Amino acid sequence: MRDIGTVVEAGDGIARVDGLAKVRSQELVQFANGVMGIAFNLEHDSVGIIILGDYTSIKEGMQVYTTGRIASVPVGDGLIGRVVNALGEPIDGKGALNFNGYRAIERIAPGVIERQDVDTPVQTGIIAIDSMIPIGRGQRELIIGDRQTGKTAIAIDTIINQKGKDLICIYVAIGQKKAAVARTIALLERFGAMEHTVVVVAAADEPAAMQYIAPYAGCTIGEEFMEKGKDALVIYDDLSKHAWAYRQVSLLLRRPPGREAYPGDVFYLHSRLLERACRLADKYVLVRKDFEGKEATIEDAVDGKVFGGPLSRHDAEQARKAMPSPDEYRVVKLAGSGGSLTALPIIETLLGDVSAYIPTNVISITDGQIYLENDLFNAGIRPAINVGISVSRVGGAAQTRAIRQVAGRLRLDMAAYRSLAAFAQFGSGLDKATQNQLNRGQHLQEILKQPQYEPIPLEHQVIILYAGTNGYADEIPLDQMRNWKQALVRHIEAGYPEIARSIAQEKRITEETEARLKEALQAFTSTWVG
Repeated sequence: MRDIGTVVEAGDGIARVDGLAKVRSQELVQFANGVMGIAFNLEHDSVGIIILGDYTSIKEGMQVYTTGRIASVPVGDGLIGRVVNALGEPIDGKGALNFNGYRAIERIAPGVIERQDVDTPVQTGIIAIDSMIPIGRGQRELIIGDRQTGKTAIAIDTIINQKGKDLICIYVAIGQKKAAVARTIALLERFGAMEHTVVVVAAADEPAAMQYIAPYAGCTIGEEFMEKGKDALVIYDDLSKHAWAYRQVSLLLRRPPGREAYPGDVFYLHSRLLERACRLADKYVLVRKDFEGKEATIEDAVDGKVFGGPLSRHDAEQARKAMPSPDEYRVVKLAGSGGSLTALPIIETLLGDVSAYIPTNVISITDGQIYLENDLFNAGIRPAINVGISVSRVGGAAQTRAIRQVAGRLRLDMAAYRSLAAFAQFGSGLDKATQNQLNRGQHLQEILKQPQYEPIPLEHQVIILYAGTNGYADEIPLDQMRNWKQALVRHIEAGYPEIARSIAQEKRITEETEARLKEALQAFTSTWVG
């Protein structure tokens, strides 16, 4: 059984339909010519449908059928390495998808009780971000700036840096030219990053409806990995175009316009998307003492090895104590719990105006922002991050201890340098201390410059920052700093490989490592010739 309706009005990507009395909100409907749509406006006497595909062939009088399926996309490990459209259909010419099932693109975000603290870093490989604006797994960090300031470059570098790590990336391209998307995919393939990446594309020439649902589809694909206990990263490039597409659809459906002609629920549009990014709490179960695995699965309950759960750690401990013989049981983490979904939304500003409608909305939803500035970009400081107004509201909790040890002074030094540099251009005679501070700031600024598509591993970041913040680079000519950084890493890898190995394994600088590092830096500084 299915409902049948009749098109009474069609055009510009929307259709108004008579009938469909039992249709549900966000349900997929099918027109007689095979084109799909989503029931968007459920009104008293008609249904407003946004058309997902070629709307030119839909005419008045055409029949429409309900499908009984809420708008959903295929999910699963089979999507990794593939390029799909906003409906999850493959568009890379590599054949059919191997997927686990469908998930609805809209769902309510996990509540506070279901989440846990963000304390594990997402290593972007970009030294300025990892040291001063750290991103944690489960965080939502906005990348904001004018066009052509390197917003997408930061996102692509982050994806490339996850090669060989345990983070699955989903890149959602909204309203971009197909040529630009093809270039991005070719880049990811060249650096071997498509092996851990899913690309969702709603190009500029596709209907506004496809651009509207694309980020929700990408988020849904990421949630499947999160709920299996894995870590995922989703990049929305960009949400400004997403808001434009939603405005277009809403105005065509005669929804009342508000500020800047956006509909009244444009804040909810992005908040319900970004709130779905989180780090899920670990779940625990009670097992018998003879249980051998580190993690239990629900299937173990069938064999009589698991009792009670899944529960939080505290509740599981309380349940164990309440057992007749508590010593016979122990608390074990449930496999597939504690996954995370990190969101990096991108917003494009106009002439650096962060106080516009959509930028302020998304800034207020996210846990911090990386602000890219035109003037810095044109001055050759790339990535062009304005450290003054960029912030991560998770802070040092999402940094490894090694980075915290070397970068604690970096942000203070950079802030002091920026304020001093503004005054120093007016003064002629500066005292020695001020000159030293300006010199240190200039060298740190050079250290934070980084070419595109060259992410730096954590241990090399720590070594370079340690040398910079402890004055080993103060005498190096500024135009030689890039060569100096590369030579320093080569010198330590060749002569003192145990330093990098220790930092990578321990995730901190031990006293022995620091002593060896000082020795290596002194040897390098005394022999280096630019």
